[in-house]
Amino acid sequence: MAWVEAHGDDTYVRNAVDRVATLLRASGPHVEAFRLRGLSPQDRAKAAWARLRRAAVDPRRVVAAWLAIEMILRDDPKAESKIEFKRVQAAKLIHKMASGTHKRWGEGSNVKELHVYPRSRGRVLRHVGEELEQACELLVEHRGRDLPRPQSDRT
Repeated sequence: MAWVEAHGDDTYVRNAVDRVATLLRASGPHVEAFRLRGLSPQDRAKAAWARLRRAAVDPRRVVAAWLAIEMILRDDPKAESKIEFKRVQAAKLIHKMASGTHKRWGEGSNVKELHVYPRSRGRVLRHVGEELEQACELLVEHRGRDLPRPQSDRT
């Protein structure tokens, strides 16, 4: 996130952030987590983006999540090389940024609460990850080599 903030005026960073912001805006209406059953994976992916929008998640955090996965895999000598792995890992990260649905009725000792969290699995993650990859592809292509390297252990 620090790298994204420090390079906020870079054309490719701005492009990625704007594209994520567009994903958030174009995701459609917010769908409560307990109403997702029966929706297609594409519609559930849109609902995930809508949850992020409703939670007011900064698009820069979403871009930073993709870059974090890029950096981890880049610096791992035995990294998984399938693109699907990268997409799913990034989608899992952003899925956690917007919690589920929380409702509360009543007062005092008669309070009833409902907490429902959508599962982060399957084709939904693949759709979210693919959309995120497309939003960040130019940034990674043109600035990926400029991303920081991890500091060596100083023991």
